[in-house]
Amino acid sequence: MKSNMTDMTSGSPAKHILLFALPTLIGNIFQQVYNLADSIIVGRFVGKDAFAAIGATGSITFLFFALCNGIGGGGGIIVSQYYGAHDDEHVKKCIFNTGIIMLIAPLIFGLTGFLLAPALLTVLGTPETIMNDSVMYIRYMCFGLLFVSLYNFISSVLKALGDSKTPLLFLIISTIINIILDILFVCYFKLGIAGAAIATVVSQMLSALLCGIFAFLTNPYFKFRNDNIHFNPHMCYRIIRLGVPLSLQFGLIAISSMAVQKIVNSFGTIVVAAFTATNRIEQLIHQPYTTLGSSLSTYSGQNFGAGRNDRVYKGYKTGVWMMGILTVVLFISMQLLGRFITSLFVEDTEVIRLGAMGLRITSYFYFTLGMIYVVRGVLTGIGDALFQLINGIVEVIGRFTVPILMTKYMGFGSSGIWISAGIVWAISAFTAWLRYYSFFKKKHILKKETQA
Repeated sequence: MKSNMTDMTSGSPAKHILLFALPTLIGNIFQQVYNLADSIIVGRFVGKDAFAAIGATGSITFLFFALCNGIGGGGGIIVSQYYGAHDDEHVKKCIFNTGIIMLIAPLIFGLTGFLLAPALLTVLGTPETIMNDSVMYIRYMCFGLLFVSLYNFISSVLKALGDSKTPLLFLIISTIINIILDILFVCYFKLGIAGAAIATVVSQMLSALLCGIFAFLTNPYFKFRNDNIHFNPHMCYRIIRLGVPLSLQFGLIAISSMAVQKIVNSFGTIVVAAFTATNRIEQLIHQPYTTLGSSLSTYSGQNFGAGRNDRVYKGYKTGVWMMGILTVVLFISMQLLGRFITSLFVEDTEVIRLGAMGLRITSYFYFTLGMIYVVRGVLTGIGDALFQLINGIVEVIGRFTVPILMTKYMGFGSSGIWISAGIVWAISAFTAWLRYYSFFKKKHILKKETQA
């Protein structure tokens, strides 16, 4: 079998970034399609209470997944740097030690989530009518945390080695299996919310096992010798030092999202419905930006590890113009089609009007949203994970304060919800760019490019 690894330290930056990004984008879209299908199956065949129970657990399960996956992402960053430096020995050592951490961390977090599920749901004010289903769903997800973490660990390593095709293959397989099992367990076996949870855990287990076996058979870096298989405290420290800030950043975003939701809820059902519709649409809008950021992270990591800071800077410039073209397309689409797209989710005319207005408002800020992903992608690749946390804190502070300012004190009412989202994107993008600019100015890359 042939490996799909790509060395990005030579050749066209645009070609590398595009070819790496396309499979990742397709995978992200597949994931969104699954999430939509899963919601429809549970909502239609089990009922609104089960649908609400899954929704009530979202921020909690996301928090535990983020804590594990952020650590795996830290290992991926180091792998990309060693791979770019052509240090094969340390690539294998990093993969093995990250694997050890990704076996231990999900067991700890999974057990914590299993035991604390009732308490966490109570703190969030989960209605009693859905409490039992919510506790059960979280506990099933805690069983699956190990498999999710292992798949994302293998996926992160493969992407760090320039292979975005293999993770796509097994994400598609997992999505198809999950939908089939959802239909089987929920619609035919009538297992309710437990059936949806079991379907998710089984599909995650299969994707982790199959992806791991395939990586072992096709990728030489997953074939370990005796001298690769030993615990390295210093390596583990590096992995955790990079991974923990990424984990905390995602965790803080999850908490701040709950704060925004509380403000949205205060405006009543119509605004909540409109916000929910625009939120789902913007999850799709985020996907190409997310993909571009992931591509830049791998590209930057390999070239930074190879000591090619000039190519890191060229990758950044390539990412900016790609993001610019994408932003223009998305802006025009939301300005012209915002009302139609919102109507796909709901039929209420007032909800459609508010949703379309929200999409038009936030579309003016898409450039700053894109800059967040471009700059964070580059900074992640060069190992600046601490700033990722700092930038995440800036975004969280903005999410807590700006919506209140816009909706309560500036007189914008419910439209201030969407205005504040754009303002927070702009603040986060600006602080990220300042950090990026200071790094490359210190390395004298910007000066050399100007003189050239």
